[in-house]
Amino acid sequence: MKVFLLKRRLLAGLACLLAVAAMFYAVNYPSAVSAAASERQLPIYCVQRDQKMVAISFDAAWGNEDTQQLIDIMEKYKVKATFFVVGEWVDKYPESVKALHDAGHEVMNHSNSHAHMSQLSSDEIIADVQACNEKIADVTGVSPTLIRPPYGEYDDHVITAIRSMGMEPIQWDVDSLDWKDLSAGDISQRVLSKVQPGSIVLFHNAALHTPEALPGIIEALLQDGYTFVPISQIILPGEYGVDYTIDHTGRQCPAAKNSR
Repeated sequence: MKVFLLKRRLLAGLACLLAVAAMFYAVNYPSAVSAAASERQLPIYCVQRDQKMVAISFDAAWGNEDTQQLIDIMEKYKVKATFFVVGEWVDKYPESVKALHDAGHEVMNHSNSHAHMSQLSSDEIIADVQACNEKIADVTGVSPTLIRPPYGEYDDHVITAIRSMGMEPIQWDVDSLDWKDLSAGDISQRVLSKVQPGSIVLFHNAALHTPEALPGIIEALLQDGYTFVPISQIILPGEYGVDYTIDHTGRQCPAAKNSR
């Protein structure tokens, strides 16, 4: 019994020493701890921009009730947006995909079958993304460079697989929550209260009240001095980790240049 108690005390003592050592390391070498924590791969949620620029985006995965109406609204205001479309949606509505492209909007990748990508292997992710790219290119003549993972779900291996294809994963920092069938007023209030320079706004092409809310949102932001651009024009060009970084909030920032 005494031996058992001695072992427990010894183990407890070692645990305390390890905890103290870890705290000492974190306090005295915070940059190392921070670097380890920052290794997580993140998509782009928004962009560091001094100018009042905003990008609006639409996910198209199921219905197609309002796509043409959205095109007409944005044509009225000369606004271009980014549509993330699922490959199976392209199969069902190729004429809408062509109409989006012909109207000057970006048609980008939202996966081929709207699967949970974190449950797929890297090879399966790449095959799924490529299948959607090919369907979009067949209709528009342009292969997507951006992708929004379905459900907004991702982990390190999802982001790594996507970037291995030379594509950039895109999220959002302003969620309209239009898919919850919020009223047009609630959608407008949510968006207008959260937009800031460099924001990426999430809408859906088949949400109930989005066509009703969109004109007021566009007019208010234009009056506030905002310029609308597709996502490919709001994100910073170059290579991840070289020309730009992504901070812990998902904000894309210019990389700090070493001065000599």
